[in-house]
Amino acid sequence: MDIHASLAALCQGSGPSGREGEVLQIAAELLRPLVDEVWTDRFGNLIGLRRCGKPDAKRVVLDAHLDEVGLLITGAEEGFLRFRSVGGIDPRMLPNREVTLLTDPPTFGLVAVLPPHVQKPGDSNKSVSLDELFIDAGLPQEAGEKLVGTFAVPRSFFQGHLNGVVSAKAMDDRAGFVSLLRTLELLKDTSLDVDLYIMGSSREETNGGGALVGSFGIRPHCFVAVDVTFARTPDSPKDDTFPSGQGPAIGIGPNITRWMSDRLIRKAKAMDLSWSPEVMSGNTGTNAWRVQTAREGVATAVLSIPLKYMHSPVETLDLGDLESASALLAAFVKDLAAEGVEHFAD
Repeated sequence: MDIHASLAALCQGSGPSGREGEVLQIAAELLRPLVDEVWTDRFGNLIGLRRCGKPDAKRVVLDAHLDEVGLLITGAEEGFLRFRSVGGIDPRMLPNREVTLLTDPPTFGLVAVLPPHVQKPGDSNKSVSLDELFIDAGLPQEAGEKLVGTFAVPRSFFQGHLNGVVSAKAMDDRAGFVSLLRTLELLKDTSLDVDLYIMGSSREETNGGGALVGSFGIRPHCFVAVDVTFARTPDSPKDDTFPSGQGPAIGIGPNITRWMSDRLIRKAKAMDLSWSPEVMSGNTGTNAWRVQTAREGVATAVLSIPLKYMHSPVETLDLGDLESASALLAAFVKDLAAEGVEHFAD
């Protein structure tokens, strides 16, 4: 598969949390050739299944969420649209930002900002809160009022940089989903001893309910949340960030089942694959946090791809890290039932 093209297609699609329909369709078309069956559950999760053909096979879920952070229109003043955030939007990056209003057809807008000539002294040095911002879509008041309840996403373009680095909106977590597609491709000619489920989950950015509901229905014996983590930049805290271009981060902590993190580490070492330990002492901020309490409990792990500028329209990552994450996932899944039989409860 063409990782670059698949990631570009997904990131260009719109899918704010709770309104993932467009990106879900794109993801389904990419997933369908790689699995035996594809469906969407009642909570908007995309699920693909590759059967191993063995009776009473253990069920393994690899998950990456398809939703992205966005905006929701709440009102209009003189045609200018008020809005709230859907997920963790950073208001500092919104002024002057182009957005796509998810009308039918989509509408172009931009987040209005006062020019420096008419700002009060000192205002140019201050961040602007969400309740002070408006979207200008060139609308009269009556038309603006009709858009209350409409979702919007930042408008950006998929960009290639030097040395295999790319940037776009919604890399969190479309990059994770592409790593799952690549994992399936790597396992294409490999016999499995588990039924492998791929889940493109909904609503992670707001409540994590998609993965929880999806896992409740699948009843997995184990679950790997594939997400992004914070890549290192010159101004970032070194203890909480990870080097870009040096492989994925493997979660370690109370939310993560010990045998699963140990297996990921063991496989990475056997492959001589670069990786980083990510200590997660509490809530991992991933779907693993909710899924571990589905039904009677699910064994969970977290594997993360380092990402710069998270929750912005210019999220940036190294495609080599995505490829490494995929190789590690493939190694984790191969011979999983045979090598980990003592860990699986009926």
